[in-house]
Amino acid sequence: MEHLPAAGEMVMLDRSWYNRSNVEWVMDYCSEEEHQEFLRSCPEFERMLVRSGIQVIKYWFSVSFDEQRKRFEARNAEPLKRWKLPDMDLAEHELYVRYSMAKDTTFQFTDIKQAPWLVVPSDDKKAARLNCISHLLSQFDYVDMAPDVVEIPEMRQEPYVRPPIHEQTFVPHLF
Repeated sequence: MEHLPAAGEMVMLDRSWYNRSNVEWVMDYCSEEEHQEFLRSCPEFERMLVRSGIQVIKYWFSVSFDEQRKRFEARNAEPLKRWKLPDMDLAEHELYVRYSMAKDTTFQFTDIKQAPWLVVPSDDKKAARLNCISHLLSQFDYVDMAPDVVEIPEMRQEPYVRPPIHEQTFVPHLF
């Protein structure tokens, strides 16, 4: 992030600065000293953000080992989805317990009153997304911008006869 959001702006980060406390620590991409410094500094940084008027909302999408494995198996079984299953994900899946320990340590040090962690049970992906969106929207005052219901017109009748369908060339019907 090049700069902090201006008044009225919203910024959403995936993992944000928490890579240091989770992925980097679990995969040994940072030293124990760097990890400990992050755990010490992060809560102070977030308190400073809140004091300066920035609302910090932290969601943790929690997926069980069994559900994660089910999703990986489904991706692996579907050739068009295998690209969503990189080697790094498989290596991290094997380290599920270590990731759980990292999450617990992260929460222990960074779950602060000014910016608490909010856990989103995520084995049901659709429910997790809807629950999170609903919660996020409940944190802000906003004007409902839903447009008025419109009248959908009937098709205008024109003197027209379509050409025979067999005269058209179609994409092969494979699915």
